[in-house]
This record gives sequence, structure tokens and C-alpha cells, in this order.
Amino acid sequence: GATWAQLESDFAAATSQAEGLVVEATGLRPATGSAEGKVVDRPGWVRANLSSFRRLLEPVLEQLDATTLPGPLAGAARGATGAQMGLVLGWMATRVLGQYDLLLAEGDDSGGAVSYVGPNVVALERRHGFPPAQVRLWIALHEVTHRCQFTGVPWLRPHFLSLVDQAMSGMSPDPKRFAEALKRAAAAVRSGRNPLEEAGMLGLVAPPEQLEVIGRIQAMMSLLEGHGDVTMDRAGASAVPDAAWFSRVLRERRRKASL
Repeated sequence: GATWAQLESDFAAATSQAEGLVVEATGLRPATGSAEGKVVDRPGWVRANLSSFRRLLEPVLEQLDATTLPGPLAGAARGATGAQMGLVLGWMATRVLGQYDLLLAEGDDSGGAVSYVGPNVVALERRHGFPPAQVRLWIALHEVTHRCQFTGVPWLRPHFLSLVDQAMSGMSPDPKRFAEALKRAAAAVRSGRNPLEEAGMLGLVAPPEQLEVIGRIQAMMSLLEGHGDVTMDRAGASAVPDAAWFSRVLRERRRKASL
């Protein structure tokens, strides 16, 4: 309807404006063309992210199939696991405001579009009385900063993906451990807690000896988040007067259920 059309128009403009502000503030110029903002609904976000999750989880799901009993129970473990994974993804889909997904961006000449989960943005604005024009630009600044980091620093994205590959390579996933971890994650959703608090999605499939690599990935992302926060403050200083207010609210939101 009119609200969706307005969201698409606003985020297209905000993404373009944000890119100009971020390039000016950081000197990081994307090597893969201009950013393209797209608005998705929650099911659309889940569908888009399934390809990333499949990349990480398919080896484990194959082993789950191989270790279940034949006959009527064949595939039952995969079905139960799929339902629990759907619950975790569904929880995430209610939290995410925007995303630049490196795994989705792989092989995409545009370097990956920046996406925004429209219903979550609108709900946030209405709940806190945020002015839409400002908060949409503020969210765009965050996601475009991540895109500029990974497309403006030539070695960064290959390095990140190499760490993910290290975490997954040579892995002999333990289907029982994975099923138990996913069951705990689903239980966390039902009790209102963060289902990925242990070590994110990789933690569901990685054996204990791989947690060091996962720690390096988390450290790298923490650094990039910190740089992103500083960039948002600098780039949005004049364009987003209410940035400090937005930041306070979002910090509290993250504290309650950090992704």
C-alpha cells in the first residue's frame, strides 16, 4: 500500500544519501558501484537468509538424514531440525532492521544490496515516536557503512570469508550435538531469550576446537561494528540531529536481545 511505497521511496533516497555521507566521512569508496536499498517484509528476509544458513548447515543436515532410522522415520530428524531452525529465523526476522549480508553478496557484481525489514522499522518508529525521515537515514548509515567497509577495503571480504571457510573446513559435524544446540536455541526463543547467545549460528555446527576461529570472526565483527558506530556519529552529525536518542534506544534493545 501507500506505506510500503513510501518505505521503498524513503530507503532508496536514504541509502543514496547515506553512501555519500559515509564516503565523505571515511574515504572508503565502494569498488562495486552504488548502494541499492531494498525493502523486504519478514518472510522475505527469512527467504533471503536461507541461502546463507544452508551454506553453513547443509553438511549437518545431510548427516542427520544419514543417521536417522529408515522407513517412516526417515527424514524426521531433518523435519524437526527445520522446524526449530524456522523458529530461530522467525525470531531474528522480528528483530532485524537492516542488513548487508556478505554470504548473500557472494558472486553478486553489485556487492550485494542493502536491505531493510520494513515492518520492523515502522514498528520501531511508532513505538518510540521516532521521526521517520531521520531514523531511516540513520539505519541506512549503519548498513551502508558495512557495505563501504567490505567493498572499499579490497582484502576485507575475502579475509572474512576465509575465516568462515576455516571454521567450516575439515569439520565432521556431530549431528547429535547440532540437534541438541538447535533444540536449546529454540527453547531460548520460547522463553524470550536470545537463541544465538552461545556462539552464533556457526556455534551450532562447529566442534569445540573451532571456537577459536569463531572468536576471531566475532572479534573482527566487533571491530567493524565499533568503526560503524563512530562513522554513523560522524557522517550523521548534521543530517540526523536525533541520533543520540536513537542510539540510546537501540542500545537498550540490543542489551535485551543481542544478535
